Amino acid sequence: MKKSLMAFAGLAALNAGPALAQSSVTLFGVVDATLAHGSGSASSKTFLTNSGFSSSRVGFRGTEDLGGGMSASFWLEAGVNNDNGAGGTTNTNNQSTGAAPPAAGGQGLTFNRRATVSLAGNWGELRLGRDYTPQYWTLGLMDPFGSNGVGTSQTVNSLTVLTAVRASNTIGYLLPRNLGGFYGQAQYYLGENNSNAGTPAGSTKNDGSGYGLRLGFASGPFDVVLAHGLTRYAVGDFHQNNIGAAYDFGVVKLVAHFSFDKNDIATSGKGRGYLVGGLIPVGAGQIRLSYSRYQIELAAAKPTATKFAIGYNYNLSKRTALYATFAHVSNSGGSGQTLNGATLASPNDSSSGYDFGIRHSF
Repeated sequence: MKKSLMAFAGLAALNAGPALAQSSVTLFGVVDATLAHGSGSASSKTFLTNSGFSSSRVGFRGTEDLGGGMSASFWLEAGVNNDNGAGGTTNTNNQSTGAAPPAAGGQGLTFNRRATVSLAGNWGELRLGRDYTPQYWTLGLMDPFGSNGVGTSQTVNSLTVLTAVRASNTIGYLLPRNLGGFYGQAQYYLGENNSNAGTPAGSTKNDGSGYGLRLGFASGPFDVVLAHGLTRYAVGDFHQNNIGAAYDFGVVKLVAHFSFDKNDIATSGKGRGYLVGGLIPVGAGQIRLSYSRYQIELAAAKPTATKFAIGYNYNLSKRTALYATFAHVSNSGGSGQTLNGATLASPNDSSSGYDFGIRHSF
């Protein structure tokens, strides 16, 4: 399919003239089907879902060489629920009012994962549109399960905020890749509210606006990165901070990250969490291991969830893999975390879950 689209783009470029002679367009995606099960003290659940190993998606990306080291590009990527055929949801303004309503029969195809246009050169990249936030990348990349499936780290989205993973209306800058191992990103996103939104006593004109920063250094097997993010809301700002590191010894790749978050809403408090894990090549696949913990510090309690996860993926080819994951979460301090849709009879009970699935990329 990639070759067909590129050939079509080449034919279109010839018809359009020399300005588009070096353009290319690629269709890409992932279809990941998962049989999931969750067990809890009140109920269990078994169901077919998606994205247990990699996020199911379909996308289009293209690049045009502008000459002199400059290029223009676009990236449109939509989440797909291949277990039922529906598309993923998005948020238009990084606020609860911007949640897109589902279409009749389920959410239609929406480019909720990424929708950007870029201009790049030796100076770096300017990127505009819906994109991942810089503060998310530490948690996603320094997690053996990549924030997918039942093994996902407890540190992801533990204090709920709409910009914890992605943000709409972003203006971003990425450092060039010729800085001796250093890399980084700065991003500002807009809530797009009127200047008179809210009331004088509680203006909401800045709701959904914020920024993210990321700076890292990678050399050979070593990688370390730190990030900070802030999203503004009249009821209280949300702060995300994290640091992560990885080292690939060949026989095992070790990863770890630590996150310290704060929600200025009086009832939400602070959050502290960490993950340690590893990826171990075995045969035609790899074993994935992680141990993660997250605690929310409230005035009257400290809900804490601790998860252990282990999985194995077997690569049938470069594009197709079978996988299995098991996870167990223990709760204390009033926490009630569950896995794969299970329910608990009371807080502090534990929950277990597993994923079995197949992932195909194209």
